[in-house]
Amino acid sequence: MSSLNARLDKIIPKIKEDKFIEGRGLGNEISFYVFDYEPQHELLVRDYIQHIKKEFSYESSGRQIIEFDLYRMLIDITKEKRIFDRIFEMEERQGKDALFRAMTTFAKPDIFLEKIKEQIEDCNIVLLTGIGKVYPFVRSHNILNNLQEVLDKVPVIMFYPGVYSGDDLVLFNKFKDSNYYRAFRLVD
Repeated sequence: MSSLNARLDKIIPKIKEDKFIEGRGLGNEISFYVFDYEPQHELLVRDYIQHIKKEFSYESSGRQIIEFDLYRMLIDITKEKRIFDRIFEMEERQGKDALFRAMTTFAKPDIFLEKIKEQIEDCNIVLLTGIGKVYPFVRSHNILNNLQEVLDKVPVIMFYPGVYSGDDLVLFNKFKDSNYYRAFRLVD
């Protein structure tokens, strides 16, 4: 756990760097970062995310951070579409497989991207969370692949409960999400 704490403690100094906000030194790549961690440390990481947001909450920090919890977003979207209550009925009547098919058909990246576009406003850093909570309905590589169309100049940090090798995403250290090589590891 002490190595995780040491890695977490490197996040705020990294965000404070001018080159982090400006995206310099990335060879014209998008400023997408992954902070991977052992899934059993989820609650510690969640607490630290709140600490990060608090650290930059004052107006003159030059960093306006917004967090998008994909799970909360999915719940809000189902409520807005008035299908939230029907989800439970569907699972009860038709089973888990039918629910899975319905949710994966419904939970397309463009729905999330639209919400992000609506809410981003003047924020200049995006934190993506809830990756593990929304699995298997939403896959992180699909969100990242599509998010680059919306946030090409805004740094994004995805907090990932698993392993990111720089090439592969392996959720919960068990499920290979997909090859994704456009993001950088936030800290080693």
